[in-house]
Amino acid sequence: MLTIPVNQTDHILGPATAKVAVVEYGDFECPYCRQAYGAMKVVVNRYDGRIKFVFRHFPLTAWHPNAELAAEAAEAAGAQHKFWPMYDLLFEHQHNLKLDALRRYAAMLELDPARFDNDLNDHIYLQRVREHQDGGIKSQVRSMPAFFVNGELQDVTFGMEHLEAAIDRALRS
Repeated sequence: MLTIPVNQTDHILGPATAKVAVVEYGDFECPYCRQAYGAMKVVVNRYDGRIKFVFRHFPLTAWHPNAELAAEAAEAAGAQHKFWPMYDLLFEHQHNLKLDALRRYAAMLELDPARFDNDLNDHIYLQRVREHQDGGIKSQVRSMPAFFVNGELQDVTFGMEHLEAAIDRALRS
């Protein structure tokens, strides 16, 4: 069960009033999350206007040393209204998430470079990233990626069709 409901601090793709909320806990450096990224693009398009998609950070720093800073970069971009474009860049360039690359992505998005650098250097969004992780732990997240549909954890171990089936059920209810 999702312990932290979708709220105004979340980055939401789709209408905030949608009947179905899909929340993903993910890691920008995780190869399975990268696969889910592509699948979620299809899912969001398929259910256009009928679901809201929320991405929350769960960097597995023991295995992915650049994931936490990448999550901070996404939040710093979000502060400049570019969370989703940065989200795309981070997953599309998953094998290059070091600081210099993050700065290049910020420049590609025309973010204020001084503000972006200050946000990363001062770890302004580290607490937010860790709050997401804590929420995931409290919600029994055990592997990446982890998906919730209207608060219920969905097992996508053997494919995203299980997520789509859960969305379909939620839309019918």
